Amino acid sequence: MKIDSHHHVWDLAVTPQDWIVGEAMQPINRNFLMDDYRKAIAKSGIDKCVIVQTVTNYQETPLLLDLAEKDSMVAGIVGWLNVDSPEAIAQLEHYQSLPGAKHLKGIRDIVQDHPDSNYLARTQVDKTIKELGKRGLAFDVLTKTPELPGAIKLVKNNPEVQFVLDHISKPYISKQEFEPWASLIKEISSFENIVCKVSGRVTEADWFDWSEEDIKPFFEIILENFGANRLMYGSDWPVCTLAGNYDEVFGLAFELSKNLSTTESENFWSGCANQAYKLGF
Repeated sequence: MKIDSHHHVWDLAVTPQDWIVGEAMQPINRNFLMDDYRKAIAKSGIDKCVIVQTVTNYQETPLLLDLAEKDSMVAGIVGWLNVDSPEAIAQLEHYQSLPGAKHLKGIRDIVQDHPDSNYLARTQVDKTIKELGKRGLAFDVLTKTPELPGAIKLVKNNPEVQFVLDHISKPYISKQEFEPWASLIKEISSFENIVCKVSGRVTEADWFDWSEEDIKPFFEIILENFGANRLMYGSDWPVCTLAGNYDEVFGLAFELSKNLSTTESENFWSGCANQAYKLGF
Protein backbone atom coordinates (compact mmCIF):
# COMPACT_ATOMS: atom_id res chain seq x y z
CA MET A 1 0.00 0.00 0.00
CA LYS A 2 1.08 3.56 -0.70
CA ILE A 3 -0.38 6.51 1.22
CA ASP A 4 0.16 10.13 0.26
CA SER A 5 0.10 11.67 3.73
CA HIS A 6 -0.10 15.28 2.64
CA HIS A 7 -1.99 16.95 -0.16
CA HIS A 8 -4.59 19.65 -0.61
CA VAL A 9 -7.73 20.32 -2.59
CA TRP A 10 -9.64 23.54 -3.11
CA ASP A 11 -12.45 25.08 -5.09
CA LEU A 12 -11.75 28.81 -5.19
CA ALA A 13 -15.43 29.64 -5.53
CA VAL A 14 -16.12 27.88 -2.23
CA THR A 15 -12.84 28.23 -0.33
CA PRO A 16 -10.75 31.20 -1.52
CA GLN A 17 -7.04 30.69 -0.93
CA ASP A 18 -5.91 34.09 0.34
CA TRP A 19 -2.33 32.88 0.81
CA ILE A 20 -1.84 32.50 -2.94
CA VAL A 21 -0.39 35.92 -3.68
CA GLY A 22 2.25 37.23 -6.06
CA GLU A 23 3.09 36.39 -9.65
CA ALA A 24 5.18 33.33 -8.79
CA MET A 25 2.21 31.66 -7.07
CA GLN A 26 -0.26 32.18 -9.91
CA PRO A 27 0.17 28.69 -11.43
CA ILE A 28 -1.75 27.27 -8.45
CA ASN A 29 -4.35 30.04 -8.36
CA ARG A 30 -7.04 27.77 -9.79
CA ASN A 31 -9.23 24.89 -8.67
CA PHE A 32 -7.63 21.61 -7.62
CA LEU A 33 -10.18 18.88 -6.97
CA MET A 34 -10.03 15.13 -6.35
CA ASP A 35 -10.49 14.39 -10.05
CA ASP A 36 -7.37 16.47 -10.72
CA TYR A 37 -5.53 14.61 -7.98
CA ARG A 38 -6.45 11.23 -9.44
CA LYS A 39 -5.06 12.29 -12.80
CA ALA A 40 -1.86 13.53 -11.15
CA ILE A 41 -1.21 10.27 -9.28
CA ALA A 42 -2.21 7.94 -12.12
CA LYS A 43 1.31 6.53 -12.60
CA SER A 44 2.37 6.47 -8.96
CA GLY A 45 0.31 3.65 -7.47
CA ILE A 46 -0.99 5.77 -4.59
CA ASP A 47 -3.82 3.90 -2.86
CA LYS A 48 -5.01 6.32 -0.17
CA CYS A 49 -4.45 9.94 0.79
CA VAL A 50 -4.64 12.37 3.69
CA ILE A 51 -5.97 15.82 2.87
CA VAL A 52 -4.57 18.71 4.89
CA GLN A 53 -6.20 22.09 5.49
CA THR A 54 -4.93 25.21 3.74
CA VAL A 55 -6.86 28.22 5.06
CA THR A 56 -7.38 29.65 8.52
CA ASN A 57 -11.14 29.62 8.83
CA TYR A 58 -13.66 27.23 10.31
CA GLN A 59 -15.56 26.68 7.06
CA GLU A 60 -12.97 24.55 5.25
CA THR A 61 -12.63 21.59 7.63
CA PRO A 62 -16.34 20.60 7.58
CA LEU A 63 -16.19 20.64 3.76
CA LEU A 64 -13.14 18.36 3.82
CA LEU A 65 -14.83 15.98 6.27
CA ASP A 66 -17.84 15.81 3.95
CA LEU A 67 -15.52 15.07 1.01
CA ALA A 68 -13.87 12.24 2.96
CA GLU A 69 -17.29 10.81 3.74
CA LYS A 70 -18.07 10.64 0.01
CA ASP A 71 -14.68 9.64 -1.43
CA SER A 72 -13.21 6.33 -0.28
CA MET A 73 -9.72 7.26 -1.44
CA VAL A 74 -9.50 9.86 1.32
CA ALA A 75 -8.20 8.05 4.40
CA GLY A 76 -8.20 11.06 6.68
CA ILE A 77 -8.41 14.81 7.15
CA VAL A 78 -6.09 17.16 9.01
CA GLY A 79 -8.28 20.13 9.88
CA TRP A 80 -7.56 23.62 11.18
CA LEU A 81 -7.85 25.13 14.62
CA ASN A 82 -6.53 28.35 16.07
CA VAL A 83 -4.83 26.42 18.85
CA ASP A 84 -4.12 29.60 20.81
CA SER A 85 -7.83 30.41 21.11
CA PRO A 86 -9.89 29.58 24.21
CA GLU A 87 -12.64 28.67 21.73
CA ALA A 88 -10.55 26.00 20.03
CA ILE A 89 -12.00 23.07 21.96
CA ALA A 90 -15.58 24.19 21.31
CA GLN A 91 -14.78 24.32 17.61
CA LEU A 92 -13.15 20.90 17.78
CA GLU A 93 -16.30 19.53 19.43
CA HIS A 94 -18.29 20.98 16.53
CA TYR A 95 -16.06 19.18 14.03
CA GLN A 96 -16.52 15.95 15.96
CA SER A 97 -20.29 16.30 15.89
CA LEU A 98 -20.43 16.32 12.08
CA PRO A 99 -21.38 13.26 9.97
CA GLY A 100 -17.81 12.94 8.65
CA ALA A 101 -16.19 13.33 12.07
CA LYS A 102 -14.60 9.86 11.97
CA HIS A 103 -12.34 11.09 9.17
CA LEU A 104 -10.77 13.81 11.34
CA LYS A 105 -7.34 12.38 12.15
CA GLY A 106 -5.36 15.47 13.03
CA ILE A 107 -5.25 19.23 13.50
CA ARG A 108 -2.91 21.85 12.11
CA ASP A 109 -2.33 25.53 12.76
CA ILE A 110 -0.26 27.78 10.50
CA VAL A 111 2.87 28.43 12.52
CA GLN A 112 5.48 29.07 9.81
CA ASP A 113 6.38 32.77 9.56
CA HIS A 114 4.21 33.56 12.60
CA PRO A 115 4.98 37.02 14.08
CA ASP A 116 5.67 35.24 17.37
CA SER A 117 8.27 32.59 16.62
CA ASN A 118 7.58 31.12 20.07
CA TYR A 119 3.86 30.74 19.36
CA LEU A 120 3.85 27.00 20.06
CA ALA A 121 5.19 27.58 23.58
CA ARG A 122 2.13 29.60 24.64
CA THR A 123 0.03 28.35 27.57
CA GLN A 124 -3.26 28.18 25.65
CA VAL A 125 -1.60 26.28 22.81
CA ASP A 126 -0.39 23.69 25.31
CA LYS A 127 -3.91 23.33 26.74
CA THR A 128 -5.40 22.79 23.29
CA ILE A 129 -2.74 20.27 22.30
CA LYS A 130 -3.31 18.27 25.47
CA GLU A 131 -6.99 18.05 24.54
CA LEU A 132 -6.06 16.72 21.09
CA GLY A 133 -4.12 13.97 22.80
CA LYS A 134 -7.08 13.04 24.97
CA ARG A 135 -9.19 12.73 21.84
CA GLY A 136 -6.64 10.63 19.97
CA LEU A 137 -5.87 13.27 17.35
CA ALA A 138 -2.43 14.08 15.94
CA PHE A 139 -1.05 17.60 15.66
CA ASP A 140 0.73 18.61 12.46
CA VAL A 141 3.66 20.93 13.17
CA LEU A 142 4.03 23.42 10.31
CA THR A 143 7.22 25.32 11.03
CA LYS A 144 10.29 26.79 9.49
CA THR A 145 13.58 26.93 11.39
CA PRO A 146 12.72 29.98 13.57
CA GLU A 147 9.66 28.25 15.03
CA LEU A 148 11.37 24.94 15.84
CA PRO A 149 12.47 25.89 19.41
CA GLY A 150 8.84 26.52 20.37
CA ALA A 151 7.84 23.24 18.72
CA ILE A 152 10.50 21.40 20.71
CA LYS A 153 9.04 22.71 23.97
CA LEU A 154 5.53 21.67 22.94
CA VAL A 155 6.57 18.16 21.92
CA LYS A 156 8.62 17.70 25.09
CA ASN A 157 5.74 18.85 27.32
CA ASN A 158 3.18 16.55 25.68
CA PRO A 159 4.58 13.02 25.46
CA GLU A 160 1.06 11.59 25.18
CA VAL A 161 0.32 13.52 21.97
CA GLN A 162 1.26 12.31 18.48
CA PHE A 163 3.05 15.06 16.54
CA VAL A 164 3.76 15.10 12.80
CA LEU A 165 6.44 17.46 11.50
CA ASP A 166 5.37 18.80 8.10
CA HIS A 167 7.76 19.28 5.18
CA ILE A 168 10.88 18.39 7.24
CA SER A 169 10.34 21.86 8.77
CA LYS A 170 11.16 23.65 5.53
CA PRO A 171 14.96 24.02 5.59
CA TYR A 172 16.59 26.52 3.24
CA ILE A 173 17.43 23.97 0.55
CA SER A 174 17.89 26.60 -2.15
CA LYS A 175 20.68 28.16 -0.06
CA GLN A 176 22.09 24.77 1.06
CA GLU A 177 21.86 26.19 4.58
CA PHE A 178 21.94 23.42 7.18
CA GLU A 179 22.30 25.22 10.49
CA PRO A 180 20.62 25.83 12.84
CA TRP A 181 17.96 23.63 11.20
CA ALA A 182 19.98 20.40 11.48
CA SER A 183 20.76 20.89 15.18
CA LEU A 184 17.12 21.65 15.95
CA ILE A 185 16.01 18.59 13.97
CA LYS A 186 18.37 16.47 16.07
CA GLU A 187 16.77 17.86 19.22
CA ILE A 188 13.12 17.54 18.21
CA SER A 189 13.63 14.04 16.79
CA SER A 190 14.93 12.85 20.16
CA PHE A 191 11.30 12.68 21.34
CA GLU A 192 9.58 9.47 20.28
CA ASN A 193 6.15 11.11 19.97
CA ILE A 194 6.99 12.96 16.76
CA VAL A 195 7.31 11.64 13.21
CA CYS A 196 8.27 13.51 10.05
CA LYS A 197 6.72 13.99 6.63
CA VAL A 198 9.17 13.80 3.75
CA SER A 199 7.19 16.36 1.82
CA GLY A 200 7.45 19.92 0.57
CA ARG A 201 11.11 19.57 -0.40
CA VAL A 202 11.12 20.79 -3.98
CA THR A 203 9.43 24.08 -3.11
CA GLU A 204 12.21 24.84 -0.61
CA ALA A 205 14.78 24.26 -3.37
CA ASP A 206 15.25 26.34 -6.51
CA TRP A 207 11.86 25.89 -8.18
CA PHE A 208 13.32 25.96 -11.66
CA ASP A 209 16.66 24.24 -11.16
CA TRP A 210 16.58 21.64 -8.37
CA SER A 211 18.09 18.18 -8.42
CA GLU A 212 18.14 15.11 -6.22
CA GLU A 213 21.69 16.08 -5.20
CA ASP A 214 20.38 19.37 -3.76
CA ILE A 215 17.81 17.63 -1.58
CA LYS A 216 19.55 14.38 -0.63
CA PRO A 217 21.76 15.86 2.15
CA PHE A 218 18.68 17.21 3.91
CA PHE A 219 16.92 13.86 3.58
CA GLU A 220 19.96 12.11 5.02
CA ILE A 221 19.85 14.36 8.09
CA ILE A 222 16.16 13.56 8.58
CA LEU A 223 16.80 9.85 8.08
CA GLU A 224 19.73 9.80 10.51
CA ASN A 225 17.82 11.59 13.24
CA PHE A 226 14.27 10.27 12.97
CA GLY A 227 15.15 6.83 11.67
CA ALA A 228 13.40 5.26 8.70
CA ASN A 229 10.41 4.03 10.71
CA ARG A 230 9.40 7.57 11.72
CA LEU A 231 9.29 8.98 8.20
CA MET A 232 6.28 9.14 5.88
CA TYR A 233 5.82 10.13 2.26
CA GLY A 234 3.81 13.22 1.38
CA SER A 235 3.53 15.04 -1.93
CA ASP A 236 2.26 18.49 -0.90
CA TRP A 237 0.31 18.49 -4.17
CA PRO A 238 -0.68 20.87 -5.74
CA VAL A 239 1.73 23.28 -4.03
CA CYS A 240 4.58 21.05 -5.21
CA THR A 241 3.63 21.77 -8.83
CA LEU A 242 5.26 25.17 -8.48
CA ALA A 243 8.55 23.27 -8.74
CA GLY A 244 7.69 19.87 -10.20
CA ASN A 245 4.81 17.68 -11.33
CA TYR A 246 3.53 14.78 -9.25
CA ASP A 247 5.60 12.18 -11.05
CA GLU A 248 8.78 14.16 -10.41
CA VAL A 249 7.99 14.60 -6.72
CA PHE A 250 7.04 10.95 -6.33
CA GLY A 251 10.13 9.90 -8.27
CA LEU A 252 12.34 11.96 -5.99
CA ALA A 253 10.86 10.26 -2.91
CA PHE A 254 11.34 6.87 -4.56
CA GLU A 255 15.01 7.56 -5.29
CA LEU A 256 15.71 8.92 -1.81
CA SER A 257 14.09 5.92 -0.15
CA LYS A 258 15.28 3.15 -2.47
CA ASN A 259 17.97 1.88 -0.09
CA LEU A 260 15.57 1.33 2.79
CA SER A 261 14.89 -2.24 3.87
CA THR A 262 11.59 -3.86 2.96
CA THR A 263 10.14 -3.13 6.40
CA GLU A 264 11.46 0.43 6.42
CA SER A 265 10.06 1.03 2.94
CA GLU A 266 6.63 -0.22 4.01
CA ASN A 267 6.72 2.17 6.93
CA PHE A 268 7.79 5.07 4.71
CA TRP A 269 5.08 4.52 2.11
CA SER A 270 2.20 3.63 4.44
CA GLY A 271 2.95 2.30 7.91
CA CYS A 272 4.09 5.52 9.58
CA ALA A 273 1.11 7.51 8.29
CA ASN A 274 -1.25 4.68 9.19
CA GLN A 275 0.03 4.60 12.75
CA ALA A 276 0.42 8.34 13.37
CA TYR A 277 -3.04 9.20 12.02
CA LYS A 278 -4.75 6.00 13.19
CA LEU A 279 -6.06 5.31 9.69
CA GLY A 280 -6.98 1.72 10.47
CA PHE A 281 -5.23 -0.13 7.63
